Amino acid sequence: MIQLNLTNPIAFFDLETTGVNVASDRIVEISILKILVDGTKEIKTKRINPTIPIPKQASEIHGIYDKDVVNEPTFKSIAKSLAEFLEGCDFGGYNSNKFDVPVLVEEFMRADVDFEFRNRKLIDVQNIFHKMEQRTLNAAYKFYCGKEIVNAHSAQADIEATYEVFLSQLERYDGKEFEDRKGNKSTPIKNDMQAIHDFSNMNNNADLAGRIIFNDNGVEVFNFGKHSGKLVEKILRDEPSYFDWMMKGDFPLYTKKVLKEIRDRMKEIKNR
Repeated sequence: MIQLNLTNPIAFFDLETTGVNVASDRIVEISILKILVDGTKEIKTKRINPTIPIPKQASEIHGIYDKDVVNEPTFKSIAKSLAEFLEGCDFGGYNSNKFDVPVLVEEFMRADVDFEFRNRKLIDVQNIFHKMEQRTLNAAYKFYCGKEIVNAHSAQADIEATYEVFLSQLERYDGKEFEDRKGNKSTPIKNDMQAIHDFSNMNNNADLAGRIIFNDNGVEVFNFGKHSGKLVEKILRDEPSYFDWMMKGDFPLYTKKVLKEIRDRMKEIKNR
C-alpha cells in the first residue's frame, strides 16, 4: 500500500451524532486514525455523552442509544485533551468538509477551546470520489453503455441516453445484493417500476423538494433547519408562527401546498 507523503500528521476522523444539523446536533462517538509523518498509526475511539437525547432515527443508524452514553464523558470534559492529540494535524474524512469538520468546530467552540482549523489541510475523500467518478449523464452513458452521447445537451439526445442507461442498469444490477446504512440487505433492482421507484428515492419525501419527509413511522417531519427531524404537526401546534414564516418564505409552492394540507388535516381532526 502507498506510503503517504506527509509534512504534518494527518488525522482521519469520523463522527456519530444525534443528527445532521451542524448547529444544534452533538457528537456521541468520535473515532480518529492519526498517521504520523513516519507512517506510524494511532487510533482512538471514544463515546461521548451529548447532554441531549439521541433521537430514535439516529440511534437506529449508528446503534448508539441514550443508555450507552449516560456514563460517558461530555465533549467539554475531553475537549482540551482531544485538542492536544490533534495539535499540528491536518484532517481527512468522508464528507468531512461538509459535516464532520463543522460539527467538531461547533463542539470545540461550545467547550470554549480555541482550536483553529483555518490553517489545516482538509482532505475529503467523498469529494475526490465525486470529482473523479463524475455523476453526469455523459459519464453514466459512457460507464454503462460504453458510448459517447452524440449531440449531448439536446433534450432528445439526453433523454434517449438516459433511457439506455436505465436499461443497462436493470441488466447490470439485476439480482445484485445491496446493503443499506442500517445493515439491511436486499436485491432491489428488478424489472418492476414500484421496486425501482422505492430504491431510487433517497428520502421518502412528502413534498417534492424534500423539505418535508416521512419518518420511519410514516409521519411527516421537517427535513431542514432548526426543526429538522421534528414532527410537522407538533411544530405547527407548538409554534404556529412557523407556518406563516414558511408560507411567506422562499419555499417551493408545492412544499407550501403540502404544509397547508397538513394544517388543514389537523384542523379537521380537531373539529370532529
